[in-house]
Amino acid sequence: MYNKMLKNYYKPTPIKWRKLGDALLAVSVTITGFAMHENMQWVALTALITGVIGKFLTNFFKEDDIKTRKQRRSRKNSSRVS
Repeated sequence: MYNKMLKNYYKPTPIKWRKLGDALLAVSVTITGFAMHENMQWVALTALITGVIGKFLTNFFKEDDIKTRKQRRSRKNSSRVS
């Protein structure tokens, strides 16, 4: 199970998961900055850890193999000159 997850880590991440991870990281950085300004260290640390872990977890999702194959085929067919 872990080997399969590690193999997926370096494969392309689907756009929706990439956007979710980026948004999570951006929100956590904003909350962390505000919490540091207000001197609330526990909120800053919690937001920072949550954002970083969430961003890295999105890398374990991979694109569907069937969908990817279809996209490759359609790109091949569209690039052929008749």
